[in-house]
This record gives sequence, structure tokens and C-alpha cells, in this order.
Amino acid sequence: MDNCPHHTCFAPDTGCALGHMELTKCPEWKGGLPDVAMTSVEDDDILLPWTGRALGLSDLNFVTGRAKPMTVSIAGPESAGKTTLLAAWYLLLGRGLLSDSKWQFGGSFSLEGWEAVAAALRWSPGQPPSFPPHTTSHSARAPGLLHLAFRQEDDNLRDFLFADAPGEWFQRWAVDALAEEAGGACWIAKHADVLLLAADRQALSGPHLGSARNSFQLLAKRVAAERRGRPVALVWTKADIELSAEMERRIRQAVISVMPDAAEFSVSVFSEDGGDVGVGFQKLFRWILGIRRSHVQLLPAAVSGHDPLFIFGRR
Repeated sequence: MDNCPHHTCFAPDTGCALGHMELTKCPEWKGGLPDVAMTSVEDDDILLPWTGRALGLSDLNFVTGRAKPMTVSIAGPESAGKTTLLAAWYLLLGRGLLSDSKWQFGGSFSLEGWEAVAAALRWSPGQPPSFPPHTTSHSARAPGLLHLAFRQEDDNLRDFLFADAPGEWFQRWAVDALAEEAGGACWIAKHADVLLLAADRQALSGPHLGSARNSFQLLAKRVAAERRGRPVALVWTKADIELSAEMERRIRQAVISVMPDAAEFSVSVFSEDGGDVGVGFQKLFRWILGIRRSHVQLLPAAVSGHDPLFIFGRR
């Protein structure tokens, strides 16, 4: 522990907390290499290939070893409630309200990352719950990824990755997809399997509603241009806040006009009528669980026989 300032790092026993396969490449490591086998560790060898925090690109090879995960993106402007959506899902999962007889929780490689996201929503002595802190924007080219696995009725496991990205990335990306600051959003647009478009009702009814509307419309057009047939959902965040019928119509039209098959959901951590605030989160999550990737369809064989050389016939 004296060789690393991170209190959760137990290198060299279980690997570097920052994900470095070789301790000599970690900028925080202060000690020399021990006499044990760490001196001969190869890049692909590690006792525990994860730290529990949000996953990075170096972790994806390990996560994708079983099958390609379903990657879920939540696109939206700053303070739209994207991180709160992730935190609410995690807390509902802990209460057994996201899984059912068809989908049972099967584990996670990023529980520490989930806890960091959801910590603000928990009650603690002398500290009431609040909203998660703003996801900071930096020069990273990919977002932090939170992992969940679910076991289906047929005992198969399906992996899901949820991208936790700052709203500034998407605001830049909506204006200029090639902007240097939009690199993280470009990565999401390229690799995501499901695209959630967050519409912040608080911003759309606030003093800067015109700017919020224009920003959302630009983002909706960008998502439509980059969609390539993937499932999309319009998610009204902070759904307890009243929004004018005209603004709601224009925002919905901004999505439906370019993505007519988009699904629509409403979520909020508050409930004015005292109802169950988790219903919207549950409906959205179960919609995600039900999504399947399209499979490659081979052309029917043009000739008889089983020789694959002639399966596509001839010209």
C-alpha cells in the first residue's frame, strides 16, 4: 500500500487499480517491482483483469470474451439527468425491481463504478439524498462504461454496457461531429447498440427554454444522421416538471420527424401524486432488455449440394 497513493489499489497482488497491466507503466506506482512473478508478467496476464470501477477501453477485451455486450448510450445536454438515470437503475436493481422471472441479475464487473454514481441518491446520517455530481468533461476519447449481466430463462448470460458521458460531448458533437472535443461522443455513436435521447423538461421550461429547444433539435438531427437503423428512444427526464403542450409537441416532433419508429418514455425521481416513481425507469430498462441485434441473413443457396463455394450461385 505504501507504493501507491490509491487506497483501493492492492498491487501487485490483484493488479493496478488504474488498469495498468505492468506496474512500471503506472504513473502512480512508487515502488520497484517485487521479486515474485510480476517481473515476468506479460501484457495479457493479470490475476484480476478489472478494478470494479467504470470500465475503459483496455477492459473491453475481457468483457467481450463471452459475447459482444449490448452497449447503451444516453445522449443529452449537460444536466439533463443522464447520470441520475443510471443511478436510479442501480438502486432499483438493488431492490430487485429491474429483474423478473425472465431476467435475473447475473453480476457486474463495475460495482464500484455503479456505487460511485448512485452514492448521492442514498440516505446517509446527517446527509439527505441529492443528485449525482456533474459528469466532468475531459479530453478522453471514450466514456466510462458501467457493466451489468443478466441471466435469461434459458440460462444464457447477456452483458450490457452503459456509457456515462458528459453532456458537453454531445453538445459539441451536435454542432460539429468532427470537433476535437466531440471524440467521446463519436465513439459512442459508432459503438452503441441502443441510443437514448434525453429531453430535459426542466431546461425546456426554464428561462433559457429557447436555447434548450434548439440544442435538443440539433442533437436529434445528429442522432438521426448517425443512427444506422439502431433502436432509439426519446426519454423525458424530470417528468414531474410541467411543460407547455406546444414545447412538448415541438420536441416530440423533432424526434419523430426524423426517427418515426422511436420509442418514448418518461422518468423522474419525484412523484407529485405519491405514486411509484420507479415505474418509468423500469419500463425503459425492460425495453432495453428486450432489444435484439439484427442477424446476418445469408442468401439462399442457388444450387443443390452442400459445397459452400457455390452457395451464392454464379453470374
